[in-house]
Amino acid sequence: MPTEEPRIVLPAALDHLPERLAITLWDFSWYVRTGPGEPFADLDAAFARAVDLGYNAVRICAMPFLLFRSGVDTSALRLEPLGGAGASNGYGSRVRWYDVREPTVIDAKAHLLEFCRAADRHGVKVIASSWEYQQSPAFAADPAWYEALHAVDPEDRLAVLGEAQADLVDFLAEHGLAHVIACVEPHNEVQIGHLTAGLPGVEDAVVELQGRLEAGIAAFQARHPEVLCAPNYGGVPIGSLRGLPRNATALGFHPYVYGVLDDLIEEFGLRRDPALFDQARADAELLRAGAPPLAEWRLPEANAWKLKASIMQPVEIYVHDWCDPEKFDRWLYNGYGAHRIAMANRLRDWIDAAADHAARLGVPVFFGEGWVGYTPRDGRFEEGPVGAQICRDAIAHSVRVGAWGSIVCSNAAPQHPMWADEALQRECNAALLAPVK
Repeated sequence: MPTEEPRIVLPAALDHLPERLAITLWDFSWYVRTGPGEPFADLDAAFARAVDLGYNAVRICAMPFLLFRSGVDTSALRLEPLGGAGASNGYGSRVRWYDVREPTVIDAKAHLLEFCRAADRHGVKVIASSWEYQQSPAFAADPAWYEALHAVDPEDRLAVLGEAQADLVDFLAEHGLAHVIACVEPHNEVQIGHLTAGLPGVEDAVVELQGRLEAGIAAFQARHPEVLCAPNYGGVPIGSLRGLPRNATALGFHPYVYGVLDDLIEEFGLRRDPALFDQARADAELLRAGAPPLAEWRLPEANAWKLKASIMQPVEIYVHDWCDPEKFDRWLYNGYGAHRIAMANRLRDWIDAAADHAARLGVPVFFGEGWVGYTPRDGRFEEGPVGAQICRDAIAHSVRVGAWGSIVCSNAAPQHPMWADEALQRECNAALLAPVK
């Protein structure tokens, strides 16, 4: 007999939230890319486009630490490309998420209010997270934000972030906008980045972070028990799910299945010591004609702190900046056949495991990023016939397990070329938001 699709049951106090969230990932881009001609120069236009494509939720870095706990004056926050304002070398200029073109100055709190008011006007809910211990401060014009983050003892960072998120909800409530928040996350991908500093390293970081995460969630819930609070994980850590915080009221996961992309990363050493990089092979198989050697592609010395503020590796930035996108895509297509079944199985199993553990805890689950992995900005593997089908499969799995929310793809957002693929986004969002049978 056919079985009914699982229903998402939210607490009665949350009946102002949609039954399902069709999420588009605007991360930190919504404030670092506001200059002339940038994707978020006009927030109303960005939201209108999102709604037209079928989205009803956005997931962002709400910069909570910067705004409420850093002590940094944000009334004239200067933001700029990774290489610096007016940098001639274009460092990071073809790297997905990092390709900020224009320096800009914003009143950060006022900009957050403008963002949430625009979301409200368009009927869009917001998942408020933080990328601050991963990438966000790398786009500031000076290191004050980065230094304030790292002045916090690693043992206390998640608790401080929990308080900062509570401050953010208070701030929005003062302006009649608290209802815009669908949920908060203490931080993006907690086990990947500077939140793991000082851990013993004996067990997986997910397990060792449990106490810190529970403290952060408790700090938030003590002030806003009415707002869902979701820890967020890179991947689905199926070998360490016992480490999920027991006080979570929602769960967020990023099922990036990698597979053939893992092979490319390993074979070319994109995340290893630059001294081990095989320049000759990369020149032949991945890079564009005229690419400078890796040793010559670096940030200006004055901006070297920006790499410390980010978790990106220099080799990966270099290859993404200087690859021939068709060569990169061809390498993935040539190897995909050997990984096809394993990637499909990982996608299904990870989504199943995430939903199962959410059911064990009695909380909603959502997938805020996915599905293949981190590819160059101008690559089209995710939009092509293989990647597009992975998007469709992921949406089908999300519906099947009763996920509260999901994405079309991490790259389906205004700051990526995939935003132009209207048909795929409309198709996937319609399938996700179709009435539960």
